[in-house]
Amino acid sequence: MSKNYVQIDPKDNIIVAINPLEKGKITQVAGKKVVLKENIKQKHKFALNDFNVGDSIYMYGVLIGKATEPIQEGEAITIHNVKHASADFNDSKEKFSWTPPNASKFEGRTFNGYHREDGKVGTANYWLVIPLTFCENRNLDVLEGALSEKLGYETKKDFAVDTDALISKFKSGASSEELLNTPIITTKEEMSKNRVFPNVDGIKFLKHDGGCGGIRQDSEVLCKLLAGYITNPNVAGATVFSLGCQNAQIEMLQEAIKAIDPNCKKTVHYLEQQRSASERHLIEEAVKHTFIGLTEANKITRQPAPLSKLVLGLECGGSDGFSGISANPGLGYASDLLVALGGSPVLSEFPELNGVEQELINRCVTDHDSKKFYNLMRAYSAAAVAVGSGFENNPSPGNIKDGLITDAMKSAGAAKKGGTSPVVEVLDYTEQVTKPGLNLLCTPGNDVESTTGLVGSGCNVVVFTTGLGTPTGNPVAPVLKMSSNTDLYNRMNDIIDINAGTVITGEDSIESMGEKILDHIIKVASGEVASKAVLHGNNDFIPWKRGVSL
Repeated sequence: MSKNYVQIDPKDNIIVAINPLEKGKITQVAGKKVVLKENIKQKHKFALNDFNVGDSIYMYGVLIGKATEPIQEGEAITIHNVKHASADFNDSKEKFSWTPPNASKFEGRTFNGYHREDGKVGTANYWLVIPLTFCENRNLDVLEGALSEKLGYETKKDFAVDTDALISKFKSGASSEELLNTPIITTKEEMSKNRVFPNVDGIKFLKHDGGCGGIRQDSEVLCKLLAGYITNPNVAGATVFSLGCQNAQIEMLQEAIKAIDPNCKKTVHYLEQQRSASERHLIEEAVKHTFIGLTEANKITRQPAPLSKLVLGLECGGSDGFSGISANPGLGYASDLLVALGGSPVLSEFPELNGVEQELINRCVTDHDSKKFYNLMRAYSAAAVAVGSGFENNPSPGNIKDGLITDAMKSAGAAKKGGTSPVVEVLDYTEQVTKPGLNLLCTPGNDVESTTGLVGSGCNVVVFTTGLGTPTGNPVAPVLKMSSNTDLYNRMNDIIDINAGTVITGEDSIESMGEKILDHIIKVASGEVASKAVLHGNNDFIPWKRGVSL
């Protein structure tokens, strides 16, 4: 890009400042000279022409707001002179055609994954421990303490303390000096080299606060989500804790698993505390069955798989004024490449599709899916209004500070993650990805709730774009963080995997960035490179209670 300002679409009547612009600067844009009336912050926008109250404001070629007071050409666009507005939409599709990108660089490429009996391929190999109700969370803590460190898996720290070594030395009569010279610290890297089960990437404990006490529908949805995690290709099997009397019953989870995979061959061991002789017996049984499950999971090894087996979650959070210019369109091009190769990218966060609904409806392959997307968006919007909110309240203080001042502006940039390909299926929350091509999945805009939903619907890898920075991860799928700007990448390199800021500086085009993203995804999917979220043990898991969550 390598410019100080840019008009993203010929229809746009506001211009993005790539670098800070000073008052009095003369800009040459869209065939006219504009003299800036005030300083324009980096990532913020200025008016290309005069606006009267109520005039429409366009960015990315779509309506993103209305002027609330007169704005002069060259003045800053702010929350004080613009309010949210978005284009209306209907469920009728317009004609749509798509030309796939040139994916020849990736034809014949494979990734080394874990092949499951149902034909899916995992990018990782985990064992899950799941409570059906929050009452069982403590038992998960006990099981984690009994297994994770002893088997060489990550803890919540970057190291483990081997107190047993001191005890052993003390019992053998060691002096204080000998005790001081006894090594007791083991790093996470050293632990991983000494794993008892080298082909199992870890044991993941999916604690949550649901399963009982709420409406029955919440427990039903929770069971469908947990079934999605158990059947996810990154999972070998699971240990499930039930109290016994909660809404989310064992049979409900079993039916949800059967609905996804009627012939599911994965080992799932169920434990019901109210039928156990004691808590001690419960934990003893859980430890033994989990250990035996791990011995079986360890028998599977990585084998080559076509890129069509990648189910890619498309996520964003902590967005800034560059997200829709660099990171999101770069990821969108990678998404289009994956579609051309037979893979399945998944675009979620329905509150952040506000204003681009008609474009996505037009891209739906079937009338059924265009109408389903229409109905889901209308229902979600109505639910937000019913509790005194609305999609217009979606931008966070961080979004606004960095130039995203309306939900439609944020949404138009966020939707770029989905590229330009046809929409092959529209899925409601917890419904499973079954078709190759771009899928739309209804999730909230909340980063962790949305990422949790993507993986619950079958994603085996996630790319998460950000302009402000976030440590978000997932227990089951590697989450790759991609920065929209180089400054963020340099400051938070410990948690950011990919830098799309090179698009802003002109070192990369959208196309070359998309190819870099896909190449990095393949390396992570093969286990050659670990995502920063996996390295740091970011196992964020928040089920969506189907009330309103924006």
